[in-house]
Amino acid sequence: MAGLPGAPRTRSGSPGPYAALPALDGAFLRSPLGGLMVAQAVLGLLVWALIADTTYHLHAAYGWVMFVSIFFWILTVLFFVTYLLQLPLKFYMIPWPLVLMIFNATATVLYITAFVTCAAAVQPTSWRQWDYNRRAAASFFACLTMIAYGVSTFFSFRAWKGLGSNAATSQVTDHA
Repeated sequence: MAGLPGAPRTRSGSPGPYAALPALDGAFLRSPLGGLMVAQAVLGLLVWALIADTTYHLHAAYGWVMFVSIFFWILTVLFFVTYLLQLPLKFYMIPWPLVLMIFNATATVLYITAFVTCAAAVQPTSWRQWDYNRRAAASFFACLTMIAYGVSTFFSFRAWKGLGSNAATSQVTDHA
């Protein structure tokens, strides 16, 4: 690491102790996409935590809801960490805006099915009242998560198409 060009160095000229650590992107946290990813992670966590705290194994419909919520929660956290650590700059050959748009569109569609499944499976005459309350709350949060993924799909689509950038940025990226 000491001989690599571009490695951060201290005043003495030796590489710093944090030369291999990527920098955190504070601008991403303040962006709409970063805020939506945080919301998706929190809301998705609420969905699967509420379902997991019930007797979901007795109803096959909740297995699908658990799969969708846990699967997309894990992927959302991975994408969030990827963007927070600015890893798309290191792996520039991957079309990140397209990948993120496809991810968000897929999550939106599957969360629609999970929300409908979860809401349809809530039985108001349940013999376990706490299960009813948790399942109803999980349906509500699944709806909010679905909306958050839908809005992220819109922003991802705009980023993929290059909408919202200035003329200088689009000229540099189009002709470089």
